[in-house]
Order: sequence, then C-alpha cells, then structure tokens
Amino acid sequence: MVTAAQCRGARGFLDWSQQDLADHAGLGIVTIRQIEAGVTEPRRATVTVLRQAFERAGIEFIDENGGGPGVRFRKRQRTKRSK
Repeated sequence: MVTAAQCRGARGFLDWSQQDLADHAGLGIVTIRQIEAGVTEPRRATVTVLRQAFERAGIEFIDENGGGPGVRFRKRQRTKRSK
C-alpha cells in the first residue's frame, strides 16, 4: 500500500507536481488529489500503477517496520566493467 504521505513525499523527491504524477501514472489529476488528501480509499489497481510510476522514476517505498512508512531513492546498481 502507498499512503497519502508517501505519495506526497515521493513527488517531493522527484520535484513532480500532481499533474506530473497523473501523467506518469496515466491517472486523472482528480484521482491524485483525492489519494493525497486521503478523501477516498483508492482501488488496488490504482495504487499499483501509481507505485509503478514512482518506481520507474527511482523511488523505493519503505514499509511500516517500527519506524513508520517512508520513501527513498533506490540505490543505483553498479555495473561491472570488463577489462
């Protein structure tokens, strides 16, 4: 699950507006506003496309693990160079 706060935080990391997120996720701006305001419980499919859009942009979601849910940039994978 992606919380409203995680959604706002991830947008902040990426410097995305709500419209940017809507465009990247293929969702309507009203849907994004409602999710971030906590007005409605989004459908599972909506959360999935939202999460995928963030993950494609390099965001990783941190589950509730005693410290609370959060977001961070995904660590870049180092590629081995052949000599």
